[in-house]
Amino acid sequence: MPKASAATPPLSEPSSYEAALEELEQLIARIESGQLPLDQMLSGYQRAASLLAYCRGQLDAVQDQIQQLDDGALQVWSQE
Repeated sequence: MPKASAATPPLSEPSSYEAALEELEQLIARIESGQLPLDQMLSGYQRAASLLAYCRGQLDAVQDQIQQLDDGALQVWSQE
């Protein structure tokens, strides 16, 4: 079983959408720099995929909560 390196990102859920987005941006910059060893690049990519899924989930949840006023009645907002 491979050992986790000290640079392996934690697999915990982010504290907020903003924290996830900031970590995702930092990971992308590190991956795109081309300076990471292969194992760190792979774990960074996996963490980035996890953060992206978290952010999408948060945005979907917010979209479901947004409502609009339509002829005096609240309606769930849709992009259509």
